Amino acid sequence: MTSTVIAGGGTAGLALALALGARGHRVRVLERSEPPPDGPVVKSAEVWERPSVPQAGHDHILNALGVRMLRSHAPAVLDAALAEGARLADLTTAAPPGPAEPGDEELVTLLVRRCVLDLVLHRAVRALPRVTVSHRTTVAGVLTAPSGPTTRRVTGVVTDRGERVPADLVVDASGRRSASRSWLAAAGFPAAGDLTGPSRLHAFGRFYRLRDPGGPPPGPLNRANAAGGIWDHYSAVLHPADNDVFAITFGALPGDRAMAALRTPAAFTAACRLSPYLAAWVEEDAARPLGPVRAIAMPPNILRGAGPGRQRPVAGLLRVGDAACVTDPMFGRGLSLALAHAFRLADLIGEDPVADEWLGLAAADLADRVLRPWYELGAHDSRLRAERWRAAAGAPPVTEPDPPAPPVPPVPEPVWNAALAAAAGDRRVWRGITRIGTSLAAPAEVFADPEFLARVRAAAPGTPAPAGPRPPTYAGLRRTVTAHAPDQEEG
Repeated sequence: MTSTVIAGGGTAGLALALALGARGHRVRVLERSEPPPDGPVVKSAEVWERPSVPQAGHDHILNALGVRMLRSHAPAVLDAALAEGARLADLTTAAPPGPAEPGDEELVTLLVRRCVLDLVLHRAVRALPRVTVSHRTTVAGVLTAPSGPTTRRVTGVVTDRGERVPADLVVDASGRRSASRSWLAAAGFPAAGDLTGPSRLHAFGRFYRLRDPGGPPPGPLNRANAAGGIWDHYSAVLHPADNDVFAITFGALPGDRAMAALRTPAAFTAACRLSPYLAAWVEEDAARPLGPVRAIAMPPNILRGAGPGRQRPVAGLLRVGDAACVTDPMFGRGLSLALAHAFRLADLIGEDPVADEWLGLAAADLADRVLRPWYELGAHDSRLRAERWRAAAGAPPVTEPDPPAPPVPPVPEPVWNAALAAAAGDRRVWRGITRIGTSLAAPAEVFADPEFLARVRAAAPGTPAPAGPRPPTYAGLRRTVTAHAPDQEEG
């Protein structure tokens, strides 16, 4: 069995430690944040300070891919989350009429805050006899040794305290910053370029708790596990979570100084009252805020080491989760992709206990299969969203160059729009679109199905979207937001 050091104790690092530890591997997780407090899970999760994981304080969803991963690789973790108040949401409640088919049971999402899920994972990891978690510890660099006449491999890490930790395998689970880039550069390894596609998104989010525990929801969930939508010039989406908690998140163009006023509670509430499906949820007799409005600049889509100057893998070092791939957070794939990547990477490590260059090549192939399709879709969809929003705001079009063209071309927008329209009335088409949205199937797989395409073509051409509430205009939303934040320049 390998001895493994995992640098980072977020979702991906903990999932990998859980999978390896359950196989009998010796694992040490090095995490720079404070340990979680003892006590009941939910209360401890709510006060767990994690400044090194700022996104943990924002809304997350675990889509159907993530639920599939927990069911197959960590059922005890899923059961523990459900015991702590998480809930499974059946997406087929929003499907058009029609017979159920095999696979529909997978169309569920887990309603849970990330802090609760991470704490359940953390406690499952700490219970394993061959796994240790060292908090307040940062990896400062890697140890290396010759592995051939002209090659070297990673043989461990050096911490910020000067401790030398030898290991058969080092895994970078440091998150979006992907600290291994600096470790390898300092050790003299050539750097490979990354593929990147800007998300062009700024977000504002707030958590609430319902005042009537266990009572009926204040308003409908028009998306089965969510309320709201991604509109022509902004997004406003509500996700229920565990224990009568829900989150509302607005997405806006970065640099829009009027929309930046959403960081103030009064403006945030006013925008909720204007946005379809959200007004009833923020009434004082329905819910109370659990904290301030949190603003965050969303990261770009990134696929690490896959860009210009791509190098052969460095033996003894792997990346997992956000350290390997980041996708636009609006699409809600990151948490589930992290679990999928971690558990499948554990399978690879189990097949090759030597942790040699073969393992690095196999891990690169795994990233191409598991992560690359979602990076490419995220980069493509982020650009389309930015173009729509900028046009609605009267802003100049996007000027940054497109990311490199993917080997599999994206679905043409007219075909995609036709499928979305057909999904409103055809359960088979709805199923395919939903499997894409929940990361169970890539677009290339769904749109290659002849029956799916035939049903899309059979839908009435130009079928309008189902009638429903419409969002405010861009000008109307700006006026409302700035009126409730008088100290904010409209600019």
